[in-house]
Amino acid sequence: MAPSRRSARPAAKPALKGSISLQTPLGAVLSESRIRLLEAIDRVGSLNRAAREVPLSYKAAWDALDTMNQHAPEPLVVRATGGAGGGGTQLTDYARQLVALYRAMESSQQDILNRLPGVPAEGDAPALRTLIRRMSMRTSARNQLACRVQSLTDRGGLVDVALDLGQGDVFVATITPASALSMELKIGDELYALVKAPSVQVLARPPRRQAGHNRLAGTLGALLPGRTHTSCTLQLAEGLALEANLPNAEAAALTVGAPAWAVFATDSAVLVTFR
Repeated sequence: MAPSRRSARPAAKPALKGSISLQTPLGAVLSESRIRLLEAIDRVGSLNRAAREVPLSYKAAWDALDTMNQHAPEPLVVRATGGAGGGGTQLTDYARQLVALYRAMESSQQDILNRLPGVPAEGDAPALRTLIRRMSMRTSARNQLACRVQSLTDRGGLVDVALDLGQGDVFVATITPASALSMELKIGDELYALVKAPSVQVLARPPRRQAGHNRLAGTLGALLPGRTHTSCTLQLAEGLALEANLPNAEAAALTVGAPAWAVFATDSAVLVTFR
């Protein structure tokens, strides 16, 4: 009997992972292994047992803890002596706050990395170069929004590209059919939309829907007035922010922390891919 043929399942692409390390002239003070050491101490109440869990030698664990203590403004551990358990090592509240801060920073960094489209396979040098260029991109546009193509609508000479920012925030970029063709856009593509801050209007009340204009709701996060114009930050869902630059007279009607609405023309968004 001939062996049955089964289609091979493609190997999953490795996720892009980041790491955080706090450096001083004397070397790393906070790193993933040291945070895991603090977490293990908090869990088991013993430096010796925590070192085995990481794993580290007892000397390496002691040296790491000593280095962290020298650089921290407050003690990271307290030592208990005697008692039924023979004493042990416990984290201070300050150390627990430090661990929580590190994990929050790590989570925020990973959220950003997860938004990067198309992590290249190992050994794919051209794709890796493209990824590096994407991560180091600089532009004068204050708004650089990572988004996903939700739909493409041909309006007979123009194409409306609906872009999903996540959590229900969708806006439209209007481009030419030639641009859509050259970019090879299709539903599900991940790309960046660039919108200059002066192109965004921020209002304190919900504006009427207008053809050819986007409307995004959020909370006003900051107002930074200048001599003639004010920089505004509108907080959207998932921690996203939209920047605007308004004449001072228009910004006077806005209040930090209050609901606000951003309006910008669909043809003011520039789309960027890295294929």
